[in-house]
Amino acid sequence: MITGEVSSTWARAGLSGSPPSVRTTTQLTGRVDVCIDQHIHREAGPTARRTLDHVEFLVVDEAECLTPSALKHLRDRFDRHHLGLILIGMPGIEKRLTRYPQLYSRIGFAHHYQALTSDELTFVLTRHWRRLGLELDLTDFTDTQATAAVARITRGNFRLIQRLFTQTERIMKINNLTVITTDVIETARSTLVIGAT
Repeated sequence: MITGEVSSTWARAGLSGSPPSVRTTTQLTGRVDVCIDQHIHREAGPTARRTLDHVEFLVVDEAECLTPSALKHLRDRFDRHHLGLILIGMPGIEKRLTRYPQLYSRIGFAHHYQALTSDELTFVLTRHWRRLGLELDLTDFTDTQATAAVARITRGNFRLIQRLFTQTERIMKINNLTVITTDVIETARSTLVIGAT
């Protein structure tokens, strides 16, 4: 339910395949503003003219794909509308943002996620196995080999593990498989574009 008190927008910069533009971010927050306004002022109807400024928080995933003009636009919206802004990106995004001192000076903090530890990886993989209706048994040679392949391919990168298991699930379903093997993991990996992790 939308209360109008705290409203946020989630944008995925790399979704369309082409770099997002200033127009993309403006249209997205504008559309969300209209939806929130219509919800809050249901009784007033569409003829009422109001200043739309409901979006208070914007989360941009794959922010490394943003064009320089889109970054400048986000900085301007941050300044003019006191918009909360989170930029999520791959390693190296912070270095790229240092090239824009007007934007970089407004960054409160940057957090670099560390690779999952062995125990954390086991915890995450156990849940992925369960989600596929399986039980991870580290005393089983096949499961141990598959988890080692995941660790080698992803190097503990949480997002990459998520992407890898999306493909793993698809491959298992297509091939009617009931066991996650190294071959399944390698096949899933071959369908991904994996950059620096």
